[in-house]
Amino acid sequence: MLLVDTSVWSLAFRRDSPPDLPEVVALRRALTRGDTVATTGMILLELLRGFVPASAKQVILTAFDNLDLIEPQREDYVAAAVVADTCRAAGVQLGSVDALIAHLAIAGGHTLLTTDRDLHQAARHIDLRVWHEP
Repeated sequence: MLLVDTSVWSLAFRRDSPPDLPEVVALRRALTRGDTVATTGMILLELLRGFVPASAKQVILTAFDNLDLIEPQREDYVAAAVVADTCRAAGVQLGSVDALIAHLAIAGGHTLLTTDRDLHQAARHIDLRVWHEP
């Protein structure tokens, strides 16, 4: 399963984004092949906050209707704090949302599709599998 981070969705929905960005190409490929693509409520929230027009919000909501929704439980938030602390001890600063997304990817055995450099750096210190261009 592919957990797609806000950074990739944002690029995919932008009109002025280069269409050949590897992560966006990977997302489109996964969606057209029928691969399982997942999201979280936090990712949806971040996207909806970033797009002002109601029409854009409706496009996002419609697109997300067909995705698997990973819903964190209390223990996921606790584990995300451990992820953030582990990364901080290694010199990588992860925000709370990124730590939660990283933990959910790890816990579910998902590959994280992201352009976020902090998450790529974090993957060196935690058991996070980040998508890389083949």
